[in-house]
Amino acid sequence: MQSTLTHLECSRCRRPYSHEQLINLCFCGGPLLARYDLHAAARTLTPWFRPDGGEPLRSLRPTTMWRYRELLPPGEPVSLGEGLTPLLHVRRLGDRLGLSKLFIKDEGLNPTGSFKARGLSAAVTRARALGAETVAIPTAGNAGGALAAYAAQAGLRCVVVMPADTPSANVLECRAFGAEVIQLDGLISDCGRYVAEQARRRNWFEVTTLKEPYRIEGKKTMGLELFEQLGRLPDVIIYPAGGGVGLIGMWKAFDELEAMGCISPDRPRMVAVQAAGCAPVVEAFEKGGESCEFWEHAHTIASGLRVPKPLGDFLMLAAIRSSSGTAVAVSDAEMLRAACELAAREGIFASPEGAATVAAACHLKEQGWLNAQETVVLFNTGSGYKYSEAWTQALREQPAESPAGRTPQGSGT
Repeated sequence: MQSTLTHLECSRCRRPYSHEQLINLCFCGGPLLARYDLHAAARTLTPWFRPDGGEPLRSLRPTTMWRYRELLPPGEPVSLGEGLTPLLHVRRLGDRLGLSKLFIKDEGLNPTGSFKARGLSAAVTRARALGAETVAIPTAGNAGGALAAYAAQAGLRCVVVMPADTPSANVLECRAFGAEVIQLDGLISDCGRYVAEQARRRNWFEVTTLKEPYRIEGKKTMGLELFEQLGRLPDVIIYPAGGGVGLIGMWKAFDELEAMGCISPDRPRMVAVQAAGCAPVVEAFEKGGESCEFWEHAHTIASGLRVPKPLGDFLMLAAIRSSSGTAVAVSDAEMLRAACELAAREGIFASPEGAATVAAACHLKEQGWLNAQETVVLFNTGSGYKYSEAWTQALREQPAESPAGRTPQGSGT
C-alpha cells in the first residue's frame, strides 16, 4: 500500500511538474492535477477493490479514505478518521419523489462536520511532507474549520480568512483549533485575493481550492467509495457545487478506475446544483460556455455555494457535458424546505448545500429528467449542526413535521 504518484500535470496546457515541491498553479495559471502509475496501483488495489474482492482482503485496509493509499499523495497521513461515510438508502424520501433507488452520501459525518475534511487531510499531508510551516486558506466556512483541525494535528501554523458573515460555528471552531482568523467584509473571492497577496510576503503556503494539487485527491475518494459501497457506479450523481472540486475529483476517480480495469467507460450523469443567488455554472452551462462569468452580488444562505467564479469552472463544465449531465439552480426557500423534509422523513440533519440536492432532485423528477428506476445519489456535504443560523430560519419559516404529519415542537416527552 504505497502511493504511486509520479508527477503533476497542468489541467490546461498539460505541462508536467515534479511532485517533490511545494507548488500552487502552473505557469499558465491552470490548476495542477496529480498523476499516478495506474498499472502499479492496479496490482495491489484492484484485487480487493472489485465488487468480488472479498471481505478478508478488505479488512486489511484502514477504515478511512487512506484505504486508497495507492491513489493518494505520499507522506505519513495526517488523519482524523475522514472518509467511509455512510451511503443511505432514503426510502421514504424516494417514495415521495418516485425514485425507488435514491441514496444520500452523508458527508456531514466526517471530522469537522463536512466533506472538506477529505481534501484538507490530503493537502496537509503533502504540505507537511514537503516542508510547509504555515498554511493559509480563504473560506466560506467549512474548509477553514477543516484546515485548522488538520494543521493542528500536523503541528503547522494556520491562517483562515473568511467573510464577516460566515456562520458562527465555523469561526468558533477555527479559533478553537488555534488558527489565526481574519474576517473581511465581502465574499470568498475577496478573501482569496487577500490570501494571494499576503502569502508571498508572509511565507504562507496557499491551500486555496484548486490552487494546490491535493485537495482534489482527497475529494475524489468520494467517488472511489461510491464504487466500493454500491459495487458499481450509480446512474446519476447530484452534487452541490460551489467550487465544484468534489464533482471534479469524482470525475477524476472514475477515469482512474477505468484505467485500472475496474469499470467500463460508462459514467454517471453528473448534476451540479447551485443557489439561485449565485449560479455561475448554471448560467455558463445553459449558454454553452466553457467557463463562467463572475457572478455579481452573490447571495445565498448556503455559504458553501456562494462562490462567484470557481477556478475549476472549465473542468466542472466539461465533466457535466461529457456525462450528459446538467446544472440546476434552486432558491434558498427551496433549500430550507428540503432540509426540513429530509430531517423529518429520514433523520438526516443536512447543511443547506446538501438540502439543495433534494430540491434539485424534485425539479429533475418533475421534468422527467430522472427515471423512476435509476440509481440516484445525492450528496449532503455538511452537517446541519454547523448552520444554526440557517436552521433557525428554516424552522421559523417551515416547522419540521413528524412522519404522522404533526409538528413536533412543543410535544411531550
